[in-house]
Amino acid sequence: MVYLDKNEQFKKGLAVRTAVLDSDRVNKGIADADNDPFMAAFQQAATEWGWGMVWARPGLDRNIKSMLSVCLLAALDKPVELEHHIDGALRNGCTPEEIREVLLHVSVYAGVPAGLSAARVAKKYFDENKIHMAAAPKER
Repeated sequence: MVYLDKNEQFKKGLAVRTAVLDSDRVNKGIADADNDPFMAAFQQAATEWGWGMVWARPGLDRNIKSMLSVCLLAALDKPVELEHHIDGALRNGCTPEEIREVLLHVSVYAGVPAGLSAARVAKKYFDENKIHMAAAPKER
């Protein structure tokens, strides 16, 4: 049985979602949810609302939306989703240096433990994907 309603808003969201995030991972999650009445509701909501309504809106470039997502997921200490959105931020043109600076801001405003936890997620992701970054900028 198929549980996802692949309406126009869902299709719009899925197109944005697969452009921003790892399409293989997104497609697997959608395929799995299409056969799971429990998870289908969550995939439906995330794809229609988050991606089809919010991410598809004009007004902010995708790299800014990515940085906001990284910031919020770091502040909320959501490491699995944070890793996905670090990948998405890089796909949207953000640099590792910009991600580091965002995570430093998280440390100030959401607390050092949240910032350090997020920094560990980012560092692991960068190391595993052999992504190098410049040294921290010097103060002027």
